[in-house]
Amino acid sequence: MEAAEGLVPWLVVGPDGAPVEPVRRFLADFVAQDNSPGSVRSYAYGLLRWWRWLRAVGVEWDKATPAEVRDLVLWLRQASKPRRAARTVSAATAGTVNPVTRKRHLGDGYGPRTIRHSNAVVRSFYEFWIEAGAGPLINPVRLARQGGRPNVHHNPLEPFRPEGRIRYNPKVPRQRPREMAEERWRDLFAAMRSNRDRAVLALAVSNGARASEILGMRVADVDWGDQLVRVYRKGTRAAQWLPAGPDALIWLRLYLADLGVPLEAGDLIWQTLRRRDHGDGLKRQPVNYEALRAVFRRVNALLGSNWSMHDLRHTASLRMARDEALSLRDVQVILGHAHLSTTADVYLVEEEAQVIARVADHLARREAPLPEPAPGGYEAADLAVLLGGLAR
Repeated sequence: MEAAEGLVPWLVVGPDGAPVEPVRRFLADFVAQDNSPGSVRSYAYGLLRWWRWLRAVGVEWDKATPAEVRDLVLWLRQASKPRRAARTVSAATAGTVNPVTRKRHLGDGYGPRTIRHSNAVVRSFYEFWIEAGAGPLINPVRLARQGGRPNVHHNPLEPFRPEGRIRYNPKVPRQRPREMAEERWRDLFAAMRSNRDRAVLALAVSNGARASEILGMRVADVDWGDQLVRVYRKGTRAAQWLPAGPDALIWLRLYLADLGVPLEAGDLIWQTLRRRDHGDGLKRQPVNYEALRAVFRRVNALLGSNWSMHDLRHTASLRMARDEALSLRDVQVILGHAHLSTTADVYLVEEEAQVIARVADHLARREAPLPEPAPGGYEAADLAVLLGGLAR
């Protein structure tokens, strides 16, 4: 697979170096549906994996059956991902749970989400060609329908039920949002080496913006007077102004002062600290996602953790969700969720530590000894009041 110039930014090429025509035509239609270059790249990688599999089993793409999809899923469940270089430091922690963050390190195998994404990509590819009148007669990525035809007696007052999940999709366990404790946040922030990195972290934890949204900010996207920043939302790419914490703007101002050269209004804010020559002289380069990941790799090696930028989004979201002055609708708007149910399902959760503490108190109360019963008989003064002074 290689990047390409033109309308389709990514192409799958064959052994002869020529683009694979069925994939190219599908990706051209995918681009026409206003999908982002990142999505095109993701789908191209999924189809590259499928094409390699068909070549390995000796089946033409338009002769594929559900058996090839099933065998690919079985192979992905036990295969190891190809790596450009062997693991070194991370070999001992691959697939284990980090004691600091309580998050699992990435393993060497394909995860359930990767397999589900692969199935979704292949299914959409064959849907395109079946609609065009080419390819196999049926989609090889079948649905596991149950209970007859879906929505056969649908009530118009109720939402439609899904037609069924993909037959060979593995189950994905529901994950709790990963909140960063206050002391862990202070350790992470103190480990940053530059004002640029401190500004990125402070901005992410103040409004929960995604990494790609923050890295896409330009100088004109900062409203210093109203303490707002403008981001372009993932997916919709709609512009939205978000509040920024005062400390985030202070670190941002310090970082811009460190650059020494004022940036133009249309320049990307986040620049590399060192100047590099990419053929047009020494100059700073825009910070991309890989450079930001390198910052976290260095800090995680220092702290013995495996934090990521998305942990900051979870932390900001849970802080806002627990603030009684903010409604759930407020949190949804700031996070950019299309549906209120998404915000509620993910972030309206009980903190695990608080639940454990309450259950521990419950068990302690059950083990506590019962109070001694009061001694029998009645006090003479009480009987005198009750019987009008006739008690003896």
